[in-house]
Amino acid sequence: MAAKGFPYHDLQSFVTALETAGELRRIRVPVDPTLEISEIVTRTVRAGGPALLFERPTRGDMPIVVNLFGTEKRMAMALGVDSLDEVGNRIGSLIQPELPVGWSGIREGIGKVLQLKSVPPKKVKSAPCQEVVLKGDQVDLGKLPGLQVWPGDGGIFHNYGLTHTKHPETGKRNLGLYRLQQHSKNTLGMHWQIHKDSTAHHAVAERRGERLPVAVAIGCDPVVSYAASAPLPGDIDEYLFAGFLRGERVEMVDCLTVPLQVPAQAQIVLEGYLEPGERAPEGPFGDHTGFYTPVEPFPVLHIECMTMRKQPVYHSIVTSKPPQEDHGLGKATERIFLPLLKMLIPDIVDYDMPAAGVFHNCVIVSIRKRYPKHAQKIMSAVWGAHLMSLSKLIVIVDEDCDVHDYNEVAFRAFGNVDYDHDLLITQGPVDHLDHASYQQFWGGKAGLDATRKLPAEGYTRGWPEEMTMSDEVVSLVDKRWKEYGI
Repeated sequence: MAAKGFPYHDLQSFVTALETAGELRRIRVPVDPTLEISEIVTRTVRAGGPALLFERPTRGDMPIVVNLFGTEKRMAMALGVDSLDEVGNRIGSLIQPELPVGWSGIREGIGKVLQLKSVPPKKVKSAPCQEVVLKGDQVDLGKLPGLQVWPGDGGIFHNYGLTHTKHPETGKRNLGLYRLQQHSKNTLGMHWQIHKDSTAHHAVAERRGERLPVAVAIGCDPVVSYAASAPLPGDIDEYLFAGFLRGERVEMVDCLTVPLQVPAQAQIVLEGYLEPGERAPEGPFGDHTGFYTPVEPFPVLHIECMTMRKQPVYHSIVTSKPPQEDHGLGKATERIFLPLLKMLIPDIVDYDMPAAGVFHNCVIVSIRKRYPKHAQKIMSAVWGAHLMSLSKLIVIVDEDCDVHDYNEVAFRAFGNVDYDHDLLITQGPVDHLDHASYQQFWGGKAGLDATRKLPAEGYTRGWPEEMTMSDEVVSLVDKRWKEYGI
């Protein structure tokens, strides 16, 4: 687990560590950020290849680093651990058993962890991210090598901008990760979705007839970059969470033109505001679902100030149908939040969100089944767990099934189900980007009970015993294997 003296204080130190470990390659020839980089990265990700540093993009004034989190190994390196399960285990060991079960228990559990390892952000007076300051007419997003990832994209997008807002009434900060479409040299489209906290901040500002200040940080240290994607409850500060993961406080600096703070070690910061009531067409965009999302009206960020390091590195991510770089981010969330999900639903043993389901289309859950229709109870509980409410398919298996072994899961799901009794169909919220739902934002969901059935559930035939070889024969064949000459 990360400890005091966390190894990566900024993006450059993480890049150096990856290169030393053989997990990063430099591309020294000129490469076009329009489509060419996307094809290179997609092939690299699907081959299980390294992070890539493009030293000479043909657009923009700085190098681009992509695929930082494309494997579980690099994601673990980003968090300063050997295995992603280490973080979840650390959280589980700190959570007190007397905390209440339920969503309030999850919130209190996170709060307890952060209180025990108190690492609030630390304000500093000067910062590398403000070594270069551009204001007014000097602002030019063309200095950034934003990507066009797919031929049908609506233009250039900045795909890893960490967006900071504050609730206009409570002052509560939010850090989120949203795509940003470049409309002009000083305006961006803010694609924050209906379920996101920043959307709520903007709604309050508009109701009050006020501008909403916004700051976007690009190229933060790897833990902060992960924390921006984590599905935390709205009242948990992402920077407190990042401090816990790092084992040390995150340095923050006041923005120059808006009343917000940003990571001092960021590469680039964009400061500006949203005008109440203003919308502009955003998209289309080839998203992680594997499909283009349509053009929709979204708020417009007017950038009044642009600050950066003297020698910045631009961080981005390529989106496509799986497998893609966001696999590492999603798997980190799955492992880190397991103990918190088990606090909410104690009968859960483990769970898996397959990358092919883009992490919210399918959830596989193993349980200790104790009574009739227990699986259906777990389905309802998962659909009630914060952003897991967006899950479209939940498959419940017994505790002796390895949820990460998709062949074993398929064997249970295909063979242990009578669809007249074991399939639960319902409706509920779905992801903003879901293209299959007949109405935007809500649609059909299914729960599949692939557990062994009990007589009290109406199964009176006697559940058959699964075939397994005796331990004696397995041991015998192990000892004689070389004799067989196979």
